[in-house]
Formats: sequence, structure tokens, C-alpha cells
Amino acid sequence: MKEYSRRGPQNAKELFNLRHSSLRNVIERTFGVLKKRFPIIASGTESHYDVDTMTKIVLGCCILHNFLRGVDNDESLIEELDNELLQEDVQATTTHAREHDYRLGCHIKDTIANKIWQNYVNN
Repeated sequence: MKEYSRRGPQNAKELFNLRHSSLRNVIERTFGVLKKRFPIIASGTESHYDVDTMTKIVLGCCILHNFLRGVDNDESLIEELDNELLQEDVQATTTHAREHDYRLGCHIKDTIANKIWQNYVNN
């Protein structure tokens, strides 16, 4: 993301990567805060609940978090998480997807990248 602070994205792929990176950053920070505040979310890699129940738990935690911020906006939790994220050395993990899935994923990504690029250029 630092690369694009000096110059804007030059093509669809760069714009997609910038927006994808920004979105991923926000999602990681959000779940980091929720996991610190609500240990039920950070209970390990294997959930004890089904997907529907976990979805409701996460939504409920988001609602409670927003309510608590409105009542007592204590920024220390968010600052603590930001410090931890700065100290982490984020390493990309690789997965072995089947060739068909990989091609399909690339096609979907390219389609999205081209659409947001056209929107970016037109506005």
C-alpha cells in the first residue's frame, strides 16, 4: 500500500491489489479487536458451533462492541491491537488449489479488477 501512496494505481491489477489489500487490512483489524474483546470468537481454529451460530455470535459481538464504544469509547484496546499488528511479520501462506479452481479464481479476480478500474478511470 505504501507503493501507491507516492503514485496512484496504473492499471486494473494494481487497483484491485490496492483495494484488496486495504479491505483485508480492515477485516484483520476488526477481527483482532473482536477477538480481544470477546474470547468466544478466539476459541481456536476448530469452532464448537455451526456456521449459522458462529455468524450470529460474530454479529452479536459487533453490535455489542459498537454499543460499548458509544457508552465508553476506550481506545486502548484498538491501540493495543495496532501495536501488535505492527510488530507481527505477516507472511503469505500458500495453498494448493486445483488448476481449474485457480483459473476460475483468476478469471473472477480479473473481471472484478477490470470493473473497478473502469469505474476508477471514469470517475
